[in-house]
Amino acid sequence: MAAVPPRPPTSPSPPPEGGIAGGAAPPDDPARRLGLALVCAAADPALSGVLLVDLDPRLVDPVARLFGAVLAGAAEPARPPLVLGASDRDEDLWTRIRIRGGEHGITVRTEPGPLTEGDDADGAPPLVVVPDLARLSVAGMRAAVQLLGADVVTVERGGPRRTVRPRARWLAVCRSADVGRVSRHLLDRFAVRLSAAGLRLPGVREALAETGPRPEAGAAAGEGEALFAGLPAAWRSAAAGGVRPVPVGDAAIGRARELLGPDAGVRRELALLRLARTLAALHGRPSASADDSDAAARLIGVAVPQDAPGRPESGPEPPGPAPGPTGLPGTVPERRAAGGDGRPRPRDGDRGLLDTGPAEGIGTAPGAAPSPADGSPYPEDEPAAARDTVPLSGPRRRSTGPVSTRGTVIGTRRATDLRDIAHVRTVREAAVHQRARGTERFTVSPVDLHSNVRAAAPERVLVLLLDHTCRGGTGDGNWPEVLAPFLQWAYTSRAAVQVIEVGAADAADELRAGSFTARGVLDPRVPGALYRRAGRATPLAHGVELAAHTLRRLLRRQGTGPAEAWLVVVTDGRGNVPLRVSHTGRLAGPVAAAGVEDAVEAAARIGAMDRTRLHVAVVDPGREPYGDLPYVLADRLGAIVVDGRHAPGAEAAGE
Repeated sequence: MAAVPPRPPTSPSPPPEGGIAGGAAPPDDPARRLGLALVCAAADPALSGVLLVDLDPRLVDPVARLFGAVLAGAAEPARPPLVLGASDRDEDLWTRIRIRGGEHGITVRTEPGPLTEGDDADGAPPLVVVPDLARLSVAGMRAAVQLLGADVVTVERGGPRRTVRPRARWLAVCRSADVGRVSRHLLDRFAVRLSAAGLRLPGVREALAETGPRPEAGAAAGEGEALFAGLPAAWRSAAAGGVRPVPVGDAAIGRARELLGPDAGVRRELALLRLARTLAALHGRPSASADDSDAAARLIGVAVPQDAPGRPESGPEPPGPAPGPTGLPGTVPERRAAGGDGRPRPRDGDRGLLDTGPAEGIGTAPGAAPSPADGSPYPEDEPAAARDTVPLSGPRRRSTGPVSTRGTVIGTRRATDLRDIAHVRTVREAAVHQRARGTERFTVSPVDLHSNVRAAAPERVLVLLLDHTCRGGTGDGNWPEVLAPFLQWAYTSRAAVQVIEVGAADAADELRAGSFTARGVLDPRVPGALYRRAGRATPLAHGVELAAHTLRRLLRRQGTGPAEAWLVVVTDGRGNVPLRVSHTGRLAGPVAAAGVEDAVEAAARIGAMDRTRLHVAVVDPGREPYGDLPYVLADRLGAIVVDGRHAPGAEAAGE
């Protein structure tokens, strides 16, 4: 028997007849179209943005996990996605602040943020999920505009400059009724866009009904089979490793322009051609042709004419009707245009004189707004909702008066106008020149005028109330770890810090609370306050009263008050100095529980303040007995309770 020669290696085989790639018409099942779209987005970094219109909110998590599995492949587990919403800030996305406590104080280190930390590393690309694109924060919108489709991005935010190559894939969801509110500049960044209104994943509905919003592992397997049914298995492995881009022919470019129309824009044409290029690469073709442009258009939902040239299923063009009789010699015979039903459309001369057509409204009276076209990947083209004037700009703060007249006075300078004059410095400057001027009356010349130099008013404030006598529960070295999230927020927000200390061994007056104001957490006095030795007295009521006065003074400033403030109280709730003793400085009789009762009463004043800008947290050191006192204090403050015994890194700090 003659030996059979081995078969040469081939590229990934095309799907069977009726698949969704190549020249075959795609099926109506949205699950298969979504599966192919995710494979294409994973295979080509140029298709890093996927926008699903009208996806069921309960299917966002299953689709995101499947997209992560496609990106990871079979070699490694999928990475947890980064979910962006309405509350994300620039400080949360581009950089990450690491605060470490050591024997020499607090160390602050700036590291790459979640959007850039894994872009230069090997492995699966990270996944960014936006459950509602219309409600994405301004910082998230700017990040998407800068990263999607970019080859190299230079990041310089709150730290050293860093150049990264974005590898992340973005999966965004938006309702068709809300797409009109999103910036077109942002929408054009999503190269793969398709309608998921009719998406149904077998097994997910039942799992959602039985187990809640997150389906189990069995349902996840059913999801994968539904999304990737009919696709070659080699395509998913190629998607995890990437495909080499193939050239795009002139026929594909011309076909893309014909399908999208003359007013589509360059970005839409590029997105369609990149998708066609990826489909051609998955099929192993040397270049992208017009058929690949048609396949890409069908995949995202763009209407493709049935008489497209080169389509195997399209028959020969039916002959048009015979030309009518000619009129005058030399005139061109008219041809009747075919209607949508294939029958000839009558000419204006063949229509009756009384046939005036359908009635149309005139004038400027409002009418019913047209709904977005079903299945269209570009619902923003419909004349619908109004847009923001500057959708990628953050909201401006309301303020009264010019900037130069707000903030704390930190010095003086020669005045250029008559606003915010420094009267004392002006009078002193004029007094120096009175003898030389030789006038009988005290004269102030324009050259004597000086104005105040003011520091910028802080937009965020952190108020720390530290009870040093409760250190026995958390250990001397654990406070920086317990307070690390709050100190990190203050550092990234450039917040001013107000520190109120109670019960320190080196206090100037042990019966009263002490305080100081710092411009930020990098002030050397802030880490010093975290390592003081404990004293004997605990004037907790006076410390809470000082915190109430500080917050009331900050929040009552009209126009210049902080936009956000945090009050963090570290205490075991055991105060042994009544408020009257702190005011008078003299002990009178037994104390009993008066100090605790005064602290709870003073806390009630803070609980009644504006909670839209003020957040309060109580750190419980977990001391016994009377372990419920921090919870009583937190209840009157309207605060959350943080367990100080199980802070991250507490064991390491204790060693």
